[in-house]
Amino acid sequence: MAVLRWEGGRVSPLLAGKALGFRAEGERRCVGARGNTCPLSAAVSARVTQPRCAECARLERAHSVAADTLLDDPRTYRVYLAWFGPGMVKVGITGEERGSARLLEQGAVVFSWLGRGPLMAARRTEEVLRGALGVPDRIPYADKRSVRAGLPGAAERVAEIEELHRRARAVGGWAETLEPLGCEPVDHTGVFGLDGLTTATSVVRELCDGGAVAGTLLAVAGPDLHLRTEGDGHIVLDTRLMGGWSLIGADPSAGVSVPTTDVTVQGGLF
Repeated sequence: MAVLRWEGGRVSPLLAGKALGFRAEGERRCVGARGNTCPLSAAVSARVTQPRCAECARLERAHSVAADTLLDDPRTYRVYLAWFGPGMVKVGITGEERGSARLLEQGAVVFSWLGRGPLMAARRTEEVLRGALGVPDRIPYADKRSVRAGLPGAAERVAEIEELHRRARAVGGWAETLEPLGCEPVDHTGVFGLDGLTTATSVVRELCDGGAVAGTLLAVAGPDLHLRTEGDGHIVLDTRLMGGWSLIGADPSAGVSVPTTDVTVQGGLF
């Protein structure tokens, strides 16, 4: 179950049909790095999804697997295929102890494991497969949001992952220490609440002092909340924009009084 985690440890379950409302106060501040507060309590832009000042961002990334700075990491990693929509697939890696958490965080509609092994073996195989399959290491959230309404049926979703898994297994150059894993597609459509989801009309661009976001939850995919709001239709809020703000409750009928961007579909993308 998706939840919002608040400072102090309180959590709010995010269930379809749930009324949700909050208002931002003051100025957005850096959230710090590696569990430590920012010594400067620096102000950060309202539009960034990672609310950290330059120094805290540097410290956070220095301990990131993505930065390739943890070459001696002894943990086991897994390589995966993640499907976000027709023709929209990526290859990535995640720590085995995290299970499918990384896939849920990214909003992967369907995924399957490809292999497991040491970090550098997983990283090497990820790069080999990315080049051989012609798939990226990341997909913009705007692209993911653009295809959530009207996804193809379950059989078609799974078939695309199965075909890519077959092609991936046929690629040479896998690291010898990576153990291949069979194709066992996992579909998150029901978990995210995407069945019957309508097309979004706007996306929250940023929060602001005194600005409210309130409505009824339609779906939750990755960091995105899909909300039905008073007078504003179906909007999407990337919850990463909430970090660093002081937030207070607002009536669910308060609607949206923060800057938004209208969704314009052009060739299937925003």
